[in-house]
Amino acid sequence: MKPWEHRSFNVVAGLVTLTGLAYLVMKVFMESDDPFALVNHPWQPTMLSLHVVAAPILVLFFGMIFRSHTLTKLQSHLASNRRTGWTTLTSFGSMALSGYLLQVVTVPAWLDALVWVHVAASLIFVVGYSVHLVIGWWPSRQSQDSTLTSGTLEGYPSR
Repeated sequence: MKPWEHRSFNVVAGLVTLTGLAYLVMKVFMESDDPFALVNHPWQPTMLSLHVVAAPILVLFFGMIFRSHTLTKLQSHLASNRRTGWTTLTSFGSMALSGYLLQVVTVPAWLDALVWVHVAASLIFVVGYSVHLVIGWWPSRQSQDSTLTSGTLEGYPSR
């Protein structure tokens, strides 16, 4: 996976996460003083718009990461970090599909169910991907530290 793909995915995932959480807080946990208000907070429509615009970009980057990282790791016999990878992969699919369906379904019961699925899958994705990043970062960080302390740099002895 190229570094720019990784960084871009993380930036867009962060944007989608923050706008989604902000929208959730405004929609569920805030109340307007005006009994005739259609929104609970003036920024609520903006957060939803940003979330809906950024989410397809996240799906695009996920496809790039899937091609360059996920398929390679699935074909590998090394099982490092695979559990959080699978958690991220499956929750992303549920999150993306439910997010798409939220925009086209009109039956209230289906909408309520899709909201629950989308929020639950999104929370699982955010936690799973965060853990996936930390687990993936930790061994590489330890190997860098041990390389630097052992007096070698990329396998070459120090002079």
